[in-house]
Amino acid sequence: MHDRPYAVRVGAEITAAMAVICATVKQTVPLLPVGVQILCAANQQAVAVALAADLDFIRAEGFVFSHVADEGILNACAGDLLRYRKQIGAEHVQIFADIKKKHSSHALTADVNIAETAKAAEFFLADGVILTGTATGLEADPKELKEVGHAVKIPVLVGSGVTLGNVKDYLDANGLIVGSHFKKDGHWTKTVDPDRVRRFMDRIGKLRG
Repeated sequence: MHDRPYAVRVGAEITAAMAVICATVKQTVPLLPVGVQILCAANQQAVAVALAADLDFIRAEGFVFSHVADEGILNACAGDLLRYRKQIGAEHVQIFADIKKKHSSHALTADVNIAETAKAAEFFLADGVILTGTATGLEADPKELKEVGHAVKIPVLVGSGVTLGNVKDYLDANGLIVGSHFKKDGHWTKTVDPDRVRRFMDRIGKLRG
């Protein structure tokens, strides 16, 4: 997140650094599922890192349908990505695909709704799809969560804007990616605040009953 501006062509030094970082994280929490995303849309590099570091999944941008991101135009990558995953022997690494992702214009696919986009990702063998708001820290639309949940059989995750105050709106999701809310003052640039994490997980425990 701090390596701004994000590059469309990711150098070997970024992939190498992420492999070391991810391996350290996995060794620290060997029993927890761990995944990785490498910006911008460095999905093949993420799969390679996941394989090297023994991770469980990646988060992929631009899996289906082209869109205009703040880094430029990103084209669909599902075919190349899944073939690469097989080629390097990483088929056990799951791919969770962003759909109508944040920080992007989707005017190119304005005639394709969120449910149809999710169905396309499922058809192209994504292991799950991720819903977001329009930017980091901004909440996803709970109505879209219901639409996508009814449209596909693969897991649906919420990937931005989840907080202590609104988590009840996302209980139908199969998973939550929480970043900004866990940071001091709820701002993505700051360090993780253990107290915010504890309060959030306490809330989750109560909601689960």
